[in-house]
Amino acid sequence: MGGPTLRVVQASVLAFTVAGMSADMAGQAPARPTPGRAASARKWVVPRTPWGHPDLQGIWDNGTTTPLERPAEFAGREFLTDEELAARTLEVATRAENRPASAAADVELAYNNEWWDRGAPLKRTSLILNPPDGKLPALTAEGKQLMAQREEARRRRGPADSWVDRPLQERCILYHGVPPFPTGYNNNYQIAQTPTYVAIRYEMMAETRMIPLDGRPHLGPRVRQWMGNSRGHWEGDTLVVETTDYSDKTTFRFPAANDSLRVIERFTRVGKDLVDYQFTVHNPAVYTRPWTAVLPLEATDGPIYEYACHEGNYGIAGVLSGHRAQEKKEAEDAAKKGLR
Repeated sequence: MGGPTLRVVQASVLAFTVAGMSADMAGQAPARPTPGRAASARKWVVPRTPWGHPDLQGIWDNGTTTPLERPAEFAGREFLTDEELAARTLEVATRAENRPASAAADVELAYNNEWWDRGAPLKRTSLILNPPDGKLPALTAEGKQLMAQREEARRRRGPADSWVDRPLQERCILYHGVPPFPTGYNNNYQIAQTPTYVAIRYEMMAETRMIPLDGRPHLGPRVRQWMGNSRGHWEGDTLVVETTDYSDKTTFRFPAANDSLRVIERFTRVGKDLVDYQFTVHNPAVYTRPWTAVLPLEATDGPIYEYACHEGNYGIAGVLSGHRAQEKKEAEDAAKKGLR
């Protein structure tokens, strides 16, 4: 199940749904659906668990090549034309057939193009719904200072002074986090439910989120976790999950600073093979306003495969030893120049 063709059809339907949601968020009336679409929507009934909750269970794929932020070429445009969508879908589907002639350039693509499973583009020009320009909000003064401090620390230490300088993904600690952004492969998630819990199993790095639904409070900032601390509840047919108390060691495009990071996720089953997934990031220490993005989940065949990240993994040792060798050579070259 899945594939570029199915995803394009479903993404187009979701784009229409989200267009209405975006209009509501902006205080405008959503576009009125065509009679055919309205009739089709009335035929589908949200499946439910034996205890009455909407059934989100199954394996879902959020892979897409649509960027988080709207590219400059689409400024002022929320959606692609049908022709643009078709062209981008074809480019993604045939990308593996257009490998570089140079073997070195091919290897630099990381596992070569044939190994990627990026998904297909949505009709949207960006995943960000709000702000309406499809861009991340401006940084606060504190956010700018935080980013500058991190950049200076990276510049001062270098990319591999220690294993702690390497990305969490490379260290097999964490890949996606909350919310989970799509990557080049392993964009699969298995959802299981009980009356009091929702569990989400990530295929990448084999992380599992356990989300209580019983109204218990968050653990608080004294207990910080890589993926934060999640609590969920139902609002009608939508599962709403609030995540707080992220570890300050977790790396984000939107860093956890001064306990300010809070993410609200919304999962709504909108079709047999589709879940509308939206999330809003509240991070007032970093951004001047909250921002919201949409990332549809498409049903896919299983199973979820084991991700044995550390099995036979010599990556960290290779990276660190490589940088030590580079530093040694640079010191030797500098010494030779000094003798001239």
